[in-house]
Amino acid sequence: MTTNELMALVDRSLFAGIGYTDEQGRQNIRNVFCVWHRGLGRHLISTNTSSAHVQSLMRQSSACLYFSDPKAFEGLCLYGKIMLHFEREYKELLWNPGDEKYYPAGIDDPDYCIMEFIADSGRYYRYDGKGELTQDELLKFDEGRTFENGYAKTDGSPAA
Repeated sequence: MTTNELMALVDRSLFAGIGYTDEQGRQNIRNVFCVWHRGLGRHLISTNTSSAHVQSLMRQSSACLYFSDPKAFEGLCLYGKIMLHFEREYKELLWNPGDEKYYPAGIDDPDYCIMEFIADSGRYYRYDGKGELTQDELLKFDEGRTFENGYAKTDGSPAA
């Protein structure tokens, strides 16, 4: 798969599985709504600061992020780290009308934070093969990009 094909997969996935290790050393996976991307190497996810996965990632930032399209038999697993953001600029970027139901105090709710996944490598597969993504390939593809809402690039529905 080309990096452009991988980016199209990421944009149409809408959700990603985030893998991490909890305090007891157990492997965990959470499905998260993930539509804000800066190329293939950086992804933003809004979530509750008090959630178990955020608490675990505050202690151990290593994680993986998995995008897939089962109908097309495509998948991309990125390996890297999570950085937590509490700055208003990040919160505003991902805030949507109706989010008050999850964060009653609004955009400044202390239980509202943004996770930024920063990839350092990856593996992908498709019906016609598999391959690796190096850190250099990620950096080259992402050069000069800003965060974009991948959902806005779709027709608003999951891949057909």
